[in-house]
Amino acid sequence: MAGSTSIARRASYPAQLVAVAGHALAQLVRAPSHSRRAAAARKLARHSLWLSAVGAALIIVLMLAFDRTEIQLMPARGTPALWPIRIFTDFGKDENVLSVLGLALLIVAIVAAGMHGTRRALLLGFGTRLQYLFLSVALSVFVTEILKYLIGRGRPFVGGKADPFNFIPLEGTGAYSSLPSGHAVTAFALAFAVSALWPRLRVFMFTYAIVILLTRLVLLAHHPSDVTAGALVGMVGAMAVRYWFAARRLGFAIQADGTIVPLPGRLKRVARGASAP
Repeated sequence: MAGSTSIARRASYPAQLVAVAGHALAQLVRAPSHSRRAAAARKLARHSLWLSAVGAALIIVLMLAFDRTEIQLMPARGTPALWPIRIFTDFGKDENVLSVLGLALLIVAIVAAGMHGTRRALLLGFGTRLQYLFLSVALSVFVTEILKYLIGRGRPFVGGKADPFNFIPLEGTGAYSSLPSGHAVTAFALAFAVSALWPRLRVFMFTYAIVILLTRLVLLAHHPSDVTAGALVGMVGAMAVRYWFAARRLGFAIQADGTIVPLPGRLKRVARGASAP
């Protein structure tokens, strides 16, 4: 969300709200302007390829050597004692996470439209960061839905036996949408995105993501290779969105070697480059 103190103070509140929302969209599609974006793009490509290669190798190993054993060790699907895990796993559901982030963005826009000057700039700077979180999860989930449809892997015990190689590509039903795990995608995209903005939260956020991953295994919703693939898709998706924001000087800066770092949240910085939700 790019700085909006230029929005006329005397405009009506509805006009202010429209202007804030318009800025939110315009800043995301404007041409990239950062002089170091090429270095950042090369670094993103290297890291994405490395993660994908390692992740693909791990997924194959898990399919061949561990998936069948792991799902046979889990409690039966629907076990009553697992109700706390069924509640907790919903904290990684894409609809829930995106709804919370979307609501937060809406609140920022509504409140910021009634503010001016530094207070508006500060709030809009926070709105930029919320945009990054929302789009990191949304893009990753979108890619996941395509992959689920194309791959068509059966969930554990679909078909009546522990068969990790039960695939019906393009089948398109919930029973054959196991790979990758949508919950793992959401949790790891969110964990990476939050950690990219606020590194001190890294341990907490990745602990949350791992716990969500484990709930999917215990509930027999996925194989180990499914959640591993989900973690990979979520992190690469959040990395790609981070590059998009950094190339437009939104929330992130690019160092000389192409490393992307979060912009400091100091008052002067936010007041200079705040953006709307």
